Amino acid sequence: MNDQSSSVVTNALEPDPSKVTLTNVIYALHALSIVIGLLTSATVIGSFLGGIPSIVAVVLNYINRASVRGTYLDSHFSWQIRTFWFAFLWVLVSGILILTIIGIVFAVPALIVLGLWIIYRVARGWLRLNAKEPMPI
Repeated sequence: MNDQSSSVVTNALEPDPSKVTLTNVIYALHALSIVIGLLTSATVIGSFLGGIPSIVAVVLNYINRASVRGTYLDSHFSWQIRTFWFAFLWVLVSGILILTIIGIVFAVPALIVLGLWIIYRVARGWLRLNAKEPMPI
């Protein structure tokens, strides 16, 4: 009976292959936003937060989040959602800083670091997904 219950738990934690594909697609959409930001007059931040690919990715995260609960994909969905909303928060903070003269000195470097942070988060998450590893919480 113990063997049967442990296999049930293992099977419950193994994600549906279509959800792994979906998670790859979501990372690809975020990566596309970054590439658009790098290759066009848009910025990485602007394209990541305001570009259609990233917005579609976040919507897909929210729509499919319940279907990946209990698998390592759940941590990737949380990682992707948090990346988007923390980037949004830091853009707001930087925007407030820009409104002050002294804040410009801090806001511009903060925005550069934020763009690099977004690239890092998408790359790290996608690499760990391909290794079938969960993201840290």
